[in-house]
Amino acid sequence: MTRLPLLPRLARLPRLARLPRLARPATALAAGAALGMLAAGPASAADPTVTDPHVVAHFDFGAGETPENIALEPDGSADITLAYAHEVVRVDHHGDREPVAELPPVANPQTPNIGAAIATGIARAHDGTLYVAYATGTEETGIWRIATDGALEQIAHLPADGLPNGIALDERCGVLYVADSARGVVWRVPVNGDEPTVWASGPALEPSADLPFGANGLKIHDGAVWVSNTAASALLRIPVGPGPDHAAGPIETRATGLVGIDDFAFTGHSDTVLAALVLDSELELVRPDGSHKTVLTAADGLSNPTSVAVHAKKVYVTSAGYFVPNPDPNLLLARISKNKL
Repeated sequence: MTRLPLLPRLARLPRLARLPRLARPATALAAGAALGMLAAGPASAADPTVTDPHVVAHFDFGAGETPENIALEPDGSADITLAYAHEVVRVDHHGDREPVAELPPVANPQTPNIGAAIATGIARAHDGTLYVAYATGTEETGIWRIATDGALEQIAHLPADGLPNGIALDERCGVLYVADSARGVVWRVPVNGDEPTVWASGPALEPSADLPFGANGLKIHDGAVWVSNTAASALLRIPVGPGPDHAAGPIETRATGLVGIDDFAFTGHSDTVLAALVLDSELELVRPDGSHKTVLTAADGLSNPTSVAVHAKKVYVTSAGYFVPNPDPNLLLARISKNKL
């Protein structure tokens, strides 16, 4: 059985030291909105409800099968990256799984903050092509494409001292947006193999001295790139500008106090989010005004959740089991619905 590095610096930090409160940035929202973001608000009749959580698949922690990110197939099957096994597997509603691809092994990985080679973010194109972020600390660091016939190709090299993490695909523009947790930036990566560029940067995306994981999860939603910053316990929104270069607009802080936020997903067309809080094994519902509440916990089956996806009336949550005494890496499904006003 493989012994995992398990992010040792993060695991050893006391909770308060490893997750400092976010200092209010110069680009913060108006005072009234900011106050609403700093504390959990009361439940709203319009809040989506998350019910019937149940684990449909378990993974082998000792073999490096630590689920990290999800992309959904049209039939609701989940394509999941297994970080330390650097594999992609497909899991259906019944928990049955099949292999999709394995990223190439790296002889001497030097991934920042981790040391091991890990598969992180995943995105799916409409034709079934998959894109996977791979962090190795070597020239293999970057974005890899998995064709529908299983062919594997590195389409972008990213700096070896970076840690590409969450990714999202803009098919209309032919680019991927990639959160870099070590460098604290967002990359714009053309899928045609052209040179990646730093699209967004700044203190709001950066890691901290105590917690070396900044920009983490990433989604495209309603004309903007949304990014979680684990070190800052924050959810950010970056408008995508007009014109051929689609430049990044000012970074907006949309929610704070999300201790240990990893990946997240939108529940629908609104700005309501479900966020995985990896350290406390919680799923948090974040409202458009920035207030938030816990909707699932370890008692429901979460074991250091890393990513969230929503499809029709289902919520998918992967858990990696990184920091708990008895890790249970798994895929959990739940039902999501809207309350009537």
